[in-house]
Amino acid sequence: MDTTSPPSDGRRIPVNIEEEMRGSYLAYAMSVIIGRALPDVRDGLKPVHRRVLYAMYEQRNTWNSSYKKSARIVGDVIGKYHPHGDSAVYDTMVRMAQPFAMRYLLVDGQGNFGSVDGDPAAAMRYTEVRMTRLAGELLNDIEKETVDYQENYDGSEQEPTVLPASYPNLLVNGSGGIAVGMATNMPPHNLREVVQATIALIRDPDIGVDELMRIIPGPDFPTAGYIFGRQGIIDAYTTGRGKIKVRAKADIELDDKGDERAIIVTELPYQVNKAKLLEAIAGLVRDKKIDGIRDLRDESDRTGMRMFIELKRGAIGQIVLNKLFAMTAMQTTFGIINLAIVRAQPQVLPLKDLLSHFVNHRRDVVTRRCRFDLRKAEERAHILEGYLIALDNIDEMIRIIKASPTPAEARVALMSRFSLSEIQAQSILDMRLQRLTGLEREKIQTEYAEVMARIGELKAILADDGLLMQLIVTELEGIEERYGDARRTQILDASGDLDMEDLIADEEMVVTVTTTGYIKRTPLSEYRTQRRGGKGRAGMNTKATDDVSNLFVASAHTLLLIFTNTGQVYPLKVWELPQGGIASSGKAIVNLIPLEEGEQIRSIVPVESLDDPNLFLVFATHQGVIKRTALDQYRNVRQKGIRAINLSEDDDLIGVRLAGEDGFIMLVTAKGQSIIFQVSDVRSVGRASIGVRGIRLRKGDEVVAMDVVILEKPETDDVDADDADDADDAIVDAADADDGDDGDDGDDGDDGEDGEATVDDWTATIVLVTENGYGKRTPLDQFRVQRRGGLGLRALPYTPRNGPLVAMSQVKSEDDLMLVTDGGTIIRLAVNDIRAYSRAAKGVRIIHLSDEKVVSIHSVPASDDDDDVELEEGGDEENMELEDDQATSVVASASEGGDDAPPAVVATEDTEDNS
Repeated sequence: MDTTSPPSDGRRIPVNIEEEMRGSYLAYAMSVIIGRALPDVRDGLKPVHRRVLYAMYEQRNTWNSSYKKSARIVGDVIGKYHPHGDSAVYDTMVRMAQPFAMRYLLVDGQGNFGSVDGDPAAAMRYTEVRMTRLAGELLNDIEKETVDYQENYDGSEQEPTVLPASYPNLLVNGSGGIAVGMATNMPPHNLREVVQATIALIRDPDIGVDELMRIIPGPDFPTAGYIFGRQGIIDAYTTGRGKIKVRAKADIELDDKGDERAIIVTELPYQVNKAKLLEAIAGLVRDKKIDGIRDLRDESDRTGMRMFIELKRGAIGQIVLNKLFAMTAMQTTFGIINLAIVRAQPQVLPLKDLLSHFVNHRRDVVTRRCRFDLRKAEERAHILEGYLIALDNIDEMIRIIKASPTPAEARVALMSRFSLSEIQAQSILDMRLQRLTGLEREKIQTEYAEVMARIGELKAILADDGLLMQLIVTELEGIEERYGDARRTQILDASGDLDMEDLIADEEMVVTVTTTGYIKRTPLSEYRTQRRGGKGRAGMNTKATDDVSNLFVASAHTLLLIFTNTGQVYPLKVWELPQGGIASSGKAIVNLIPLEEGEQIRSIVPVESLDDPNLFLVFATHQGVIKRTALDQYRNVRQKGIRAINLSEDDDLIGVRLAGEDGFIMLVTAKGQSIIFQVSDVRSVGRASIGVRGIRLRKGDEVVAMDVVILEKPETDDVDADDADDADDAIVDAADADDGDDGDDGDDGDDGEDGEATVDDWTATIVLVTENGYGKRTPLDQFRVQRRGGLGLRALPYTPRNGPLVAMSQVKSEDDLMLVTDGGTIIRLAVNDIRAYSRAAKGVRIIHLSDEKVVSIHSVPASDDDDDVELEEGGDEENMELEDDQATSVVASASEGGDDAPPAVVATEDTEDNS
């Protein structure tokens, strides 16, 4: 394409539009960058701020003078230096007078200068201003030729290109502005910290950023608040760019009863509009995006900020507060961009460079000031020398002056006679006669000595850079002493990141799982306590072929390790589960974890931490295999799952429990056999191992439940056990799962009175339940601790009435028990309502069933709501059944105390296990 411009006709000059646009836009961009939007690294001011302060300085509108109308200052600025709109200049001056916008005010305003609510300032004709004392430090010594001047826009005035700046104002007050293709956003800092860091840099030019950050830990905002995390600060101080999270200061206020009453906000993040924040919170409450807030109001006054956010009864203050942080400007991200003008070029600067540029500027200013002072001192000394010559020859000088016809001739005569300069001769001629007195002579001599000493000092400073830098340090220390104050913004090491867990109340949840893989969580408070023998209530709408297979209680923030029948384990947080009411069916777990076809949940183990070296996972299978593996071997469990245990082809996992080294493992079978042995009897093995035999099974029997029980460690009873050998600790593989040490020979007639474990009364008991709804509570001291691998002891007679045993759980008397049927019915009853019987007793009816069968039981904390207890008909007597001719005594019967009587142990004679 031909880009040649056509020839000029004398009146028009044709140009190529592409070249013109490029050149003109570049000129415009540089004008905006240099002359309007970005601050100078030396004094930290944009041109408009500098012009406002210089205009006030010219009008002697200093901190110790009277206030002047804002309109007068604005008019002077736009008339002399800043040919732009008056509103832009006034807005600049207003911001420099706002305590919520500037960490250290540069303008002292009188009148309405706006508020943190976004209210505008009054018109400039009403407000009055003057410089603050600290602003005066930016202009100190400007009259001593310390900075360069330039012509104003029309050449009629001179204005400074930069101010002398006695302190690093760019860091102290920060800056913000949008230029062309770039922007700056620098936070304010604490003056005392910045000055101390500057002094440290002067004394050690090789100081690192780490050392500087020990002095300046981070920004210090005028509105205070909290900064969360230090990485963003480190990034900003090392590279010039970073992001920090700034959060409001909020406290949860309690009422007289100790309940959470309200959230009180007293500090906001920098540049947050309080009124708009309140509107945003009200909108979220109105749209039901935030629950738990009843009312909110602004109680701020002249003493400080106070936002009152009243909580609803029962609301969790920290959860509401976390939601406010996540959804409103109560937490903001401040993006730091340390962009400033350095030698007419924009540069992004780390912390050390910002301080170094100020130090270099200050060195230049002080050097120029010393040279100015030296010149003035030398000029004064020169005049004083002339005075002293005149005083030494006063009579002759008077005679020469009287004889001269004109002042000019007198000046020439004096210069010729006494070798004076023209300046000295003129000063003598201008001297008043009173200076000829003896006292004045002494003053002149004293002043001359002082001036000469000052000249010596100035020459020494200019000749020695160390003295020059020490002078700068001394002046900075004076700034710190006069204007330094305490830090407002607190810096916390926490990251400040809010994830979903921070927005979820950490309340107790009942987690329910079905055999077909539906799962849900329901607040524990929705379940009510009933008496034993009650009919229960519908707990889950399950399909006709679906059973509730697992139920437990955990807090919403707990990590769950989900184990399946195939030996896989998957991680999930309780709060990630779908929440539903008691009757809801939940959500298919395949939508939460990647289950394979036919894979079913067997155990869900809640854990607080995967790094505890003293905790183990204990696994049990249908074939009686037991395995122990350290919990920390599962710390790298992935969302897609990992292998938790290797199983033989005809075996599957029935349960997993968390245990310590000093615990005891109890296994029970479908036909009522049980065995207890120490956790330490099972050697800890790797994650992918199979395990060892836990109990020897008779034909047609299988393990249905496993639990880790806590009891005082007794002496191991080896009365009926085979001699142990090294094979006890051998790993059982699929080929020899039925081989090994027999352990106890399974003396089923033993009632447990000999060699039994000692436990506290009613604190160590188990509940056994059969699929037909019968069961009992038995103290653990009815069972003796054996070696693993034996047949064990009878725990519950296997009879047609009872049906096969399906579940076992260790309980305490203050606990509640939740029973789950294959139809989804759940009954919650107090453990104390289940009478305690001996190991040989058949038990009583726990739940009335029609066509349903019990599939599982689960111990949960007792309900605190005494008013929410359902009482059902059905006493203990009609449900207590013993085998014929077996009952010998009843320690405490139901007829003596009714349903309110305390639990009693029903003892029975030993019988041969005919099952």
